[in-house]
Amino acid sequence: MKSWDAIIVGAGIIGLSLGIALRKRGLRVLVVERGEPGREASYAAAGMLADCTLETPAALQPLATASARMYPEFVHELEDESGVRVDLRSEGTILFPPPEHAHERAGFRSANLLPAPIAEMEPALSAPELPALYLKERSADPRALVAAALKAAKHRGVDTSSGDAVTTVDLADTRVVGVSTTKTSFLAPIVVNCAGAWAGQFPPYRVPTRPVKGQMLAVVTLRRNLLRHVVRSPEVYLVPRSDGRVVIGSTLEEAGYDKRTEADTIHRLHKAAVNLVPELSEARILEDWAGLRPGTPDGLPILGATATPGYYVATGHFRDGILLTPVTVRAMSQLICDGKADCDIAPFSFMRFAKQAA
Repeated sequence: MKSWDAIIVGAGIIGLSLGIALRKRGLRVLVVERGEPGREASYAAAGMLADCTLETPAALQPLATASARMYPEFVHELEDESGVRVDLRSEGTILFPPPEHAHERAGFRSANLLPAPIAEMEPALSAPELPALYLKERSADPRALVAAALKAAKHRGVDTSSGDAVTTVDLADTRVVGVSTTKTSFLAPIVVNCAGAWAGQFPPYRVPTRPVKGQMLAVVTLRRNLLRHVVRSPEVYLVPRSDGRVVIGSTLEEAGYDKRTEADTIHRLHKAAVNLVPELSEARILEDWAGLRPGTPDGLPILGATATPGYYVATGHFRDGILLTPVTVRAMSQLICDGKADCDIAPFSFMRFAKQAA
């Protein structure tokens, strides 16, 4: 029976990228996906690489900052191996912070951080009379990112199995020996749970992730350069793509695994976008969708080894899965292959949930 050195459960951007990283280390890798690779939270994301201290949990800030800095090289390698353009944009973000943050915090003086008047930076923006920040952030197209990772993984010789959900991580003498699915079994001494909102649905542990629904829509503008910057306000965010699309989001809903969109919610998001950029009223709506982000009880990801030798977890990234991919992949590949990561992932240890997960 064929075996691998490592099995990754979940073919989102983190699972696929970790598969590539482990393959580069010489491991034979299988990625097992319950549905279609790359079509869950990664596919539904907006792609903002937001590491702003006003919005990022303090414990997560070092990882977020490190990962944001890694992105150009991360994208370059994927594009080079796959031939897929990821549309990494570096124009930055205009942030209208919530009222509770509209004051000096973490080195920001929000009233005067714009490098130029808003009317010059974004002529189409109907700038509210609110304090605004300019953030040197990037954005990427997550769907292109996943497509690039899939092609790069195939190019590297990473094996995939799709359409078959993992039902258990198999153990022998308390060590990992592989996984079983609804149809078959796969053998490997290392298993990494990257299953996102589904990470807690198979033994030996109840990994405490839950789905947090986000409804979104995309429009195509009459002018391709209508918006240059990502724009975020308390009501809505706008993420421009280089081809003229603008992604508009998003909700935060505790709705289980329901991925249906609601017309009233989509209309509300569209209206909030038009209030910020009136010209968007003339844009054609391309699609709407909902994704399921993997939330955790404390809002922080779960990274590292479990008490079971050979079993690792890299999940629960909530709204930051795209942003945190490079640093997560580096830390997990180092931990698996070298026994230690070069960054501190102790605050995100699975063991903080060990009692409830047993």
